[in-house]
Amino acid sequence: MELRKPPPVRRLTGNEGYAPLREAHPWPAPDTAAPEPPGVPESNGNGHHPGPAFVGVSRPARAVPIAIDRMQVEDLSVAYGAKQAVQSVSLPIRQGEVLALIGPSGCGKTTLLRSLNRLTELTRGASSSGRITLDGVDIASMEPTALRRRVTMVFQQPNPFPMSVFDNVAYVLREQAKRRPKREAVRGAVQEALARAGLLDEVADNLDHPALRLSGGQQQRLCIARALAASPEVLLLDEPCSALDPQSTKLIEDLIGRLREDVAVVIVTHNLQQAYRIADYVAFMYLGEMVEYASAQKMFGSPGEQRTREYVSGAFG
Repeated sequence: MELRKPPPVRRLTGNEGYAPLREAHPWPAPDTAAPEPPGVPESNGNGHHPGPAFVGVSRPARAVPIAIDRMQVEDLSVAYGAKQAVQSVSLPIRQGEVLALIGPSGCGKTTLLRSLNRLTELTRGASSSGRITLDGVDIASMEPTALRRRVTMVFQQPNPFPMSVFDNVAYVLREQAKRRPKREAVRGAVQEALARAGLLDEVADNLDHPALRLSGGQQQRLCIARALAASPEVLLLDEPCSALDPQSTKLIEDLIGRLREDVAVVIVTHNLQQAYRIADYVAFMYLGEMVEYASAQKMFGSPGEQRTREYVSGAFG
């Protein structure tokens, strides 16, 4: 069996390798300041702290891995017929970071997310302009199925296949193989994907358990394991915790924090406290426009735009 491996990554130090990007797009540099003690809302480095809605909400202390450019969105616009859903959005997507897309319903967050692996084009009447690259290659030139193995997506509602836990994950591995591999040939890869999704310890004794009999939180982590089995470079999450209880939500948030070291993570969320807890960078969208892109500390501590200040303070949404 031949499985496609992600392209080798050359680890960079300091800011080398980012100068060309930042000359064209002055994105904020990755945060390097040490986090404040747990339980104390972080400042943005200028003494500003999140507003009252974030009092008592702490950002977990996590090591800051080296950020590696994976995707670039350049002047992307998307329309459904005459309706403009996304207007001239540009932003970077980096391995080592969690990027949260926030904004009120209907502002273009999910359309932007689905554009990253060309799911938007499956909607009748959809059209787009601009450019999205993956590891420097325009995704418009890629075969869609191959692209979606490298940029995988987990949806709002858990959608495990009506088969066993093992076969849900093995399905991806078998689809990638030239010849259908036997169970033992993929067992190690299945277990590795389940372990990365934080589910292996809970299902290891019975991998033949029907996936549809798992709890909602376990089903969502199984879907994440299935996505990870493809060895993607980018993981897209469309409100993955909206249907889950607080305990399952915490498990998935902790999982996202760990995964960001190996894969670029982009998450759409309506939960601003969740975005504050897990995101390294945040893009605020409103009526199809990207109003502001900044580090989570700045976005929730001292945003630069009035509309952002109003949204994160709860004035509208």
